[in-house]
Amino acid sequence: MADHVHLLKLCVGADSIEDLLDWQHSQRRRWPAGCAVHVTRMWPKREAEVLNGGSLFWVIKGVILCRQRIVGLEQVVGDDGISRCAIVLDAEVVRTDAAPRRPFQGWRYLDVADAPRDLPKGRSTEEALPPGLAEAMAQFGLR
Repeated sequence: MADHVHLLKLCVGADSIEDLLDWQHSQRRRWPAGCAVHVTRMWPKREAEVLNGGSLFWVIKGVILCRQRIVGLEQVVGDDGISRCAIVLDAEVVRTDAAPRRPFQGWRYLDVADAPRDLPKGRSTEEALPPGLAEAMAQFGLR
């Protein structure tokens, strides 16, 4: 049994990994050096497992396409006075095998056994597939 668990999150507003990278790059000045941050409403009850090697897997246009290692969880309070969870992420975005996922709200736990594999390092710099093609290939178990 794995001693860690991952999180799964929809990457709302992004059509590609490059969109995610562009947005994170534009926000760098607001975050700790070498990290990216994603703020969410709910705090993981399985915090110890998440922080013991978990990653945030991003679902882009209905398909898991990449992940970022979770390096911390921090409490933040918004302008509205509501406490939220800031998921602190390693800046490196690791491309993964494509894996289709239906829409959902918030985030979900993703067991290690169900997580898609990282793409080999040589494939991580390949040009992105055209919109829809990665999704279609994932549905057939290809990629």
